[in-house]
Parts: sequence; C-alpha cells; structure tokens
Amino acid sequence: MKKIPLRKCVATNERLPKKELVRIVKNNEGKVFIDLTGKANGRGAYLKRSNEAIDIAIKKNSLSRALECTIEKEIYEELRKIVNE
Repeated sequence: MKKIPLRKCVATNERLPKKELVRIVKNNEGKVFIDLTGKANGRGAYLKRSNEAIDIAIKKNSLSRALECTIEKEIYEELRKIVNE
C-alpha cells in the first residue's frame, strides 16, 4: 500500500490527506499565492477545501500567522472560488 501524505489545516487543526487541502505559499520575494500543484518553492500553509475553514482562517488570522505576513482579501476570494467549483 502507498502511504497517503497528511497535512494539518491551519484553520481547523485537522490532519487531512494532502489532496483534500489547498496550499497557500509565500515565496522568497514575499509574494503570496495559491499553489494548486503543491510543489511551488517557498513557505507553505494548508487550508481545508471548505467555506467554514476559510471563515475560521479570516476570523482567527491563522493564515497570516502561518505565513508570517499579511494576506490580501483577493487570496481569500480566490480560495472561495476554488472551494465552490
């Protein structure tokens, strides 16, 4: 059997399979973006693919703390589009 990689959601603190999460990355230049491939260079944080997790991340500011920078509203809007597809 192949091992399924688990990652922790920064909002809900749940350990989930990597494919059920969205990776948000801050690269060396300080640019924050959503990494759908899961392989981009930089500091990454994982968020569960649900509107509830996005709401918790906004309320608790957990994504900003995990990436050690401020997160623009556009990132959260883009995350909602990805989750709702």
